Amino acid sequence: MAKDVFHEQVKKALIKDEWIITHDPFIIRISEAIKLQIDLAAENSIAAERNTEKIAVEIKSFIADSDISEFHTALGQYLNYCQALEEQEADRIGYLAVPSETYQNFFQLPFVQRALQRYQVKLIVYDPRQEEIRQWIR
Repeated sequence: MAKDVFHEQVKKALIKDEWIITHDPFIIRISEAIKLQIDLAAENSIAAERNTEKIAVEIKSFIADSDISEFHTALGQYLNYCQALEEQEADRIGYLAVPSETYQNFFQLPFVQRALQRYQVKLIVYDPRQEEIRQWIR
């Protein structure tokens, strides 16, 4: 499977944010014939709680002609990946990573906001130029 255009930028941004990349890609086998490939998996040790937070991140670039078409694909993948995580990696939280420009422009539309709320989509908003995480939306 081809990596997203901004794969390396998000990976570097997570590392800057003190995450340890544990899988690139993160593969979940849901049957003999079907495996899912989530772009990245990472861990972050939370010292105060002496616990480890685990995440799986699906990266999207939103550079095609149709943002709504890319959103349909991204949301569908995110929901499938979250279900697979619940079934096989219950301690890992799924995130959808989107560019900050897309978040500011497209993701603020009421239709998109309602979908994000309805499906409880967790987002990582990243700046591909600066290779930084701008916002975590849980």
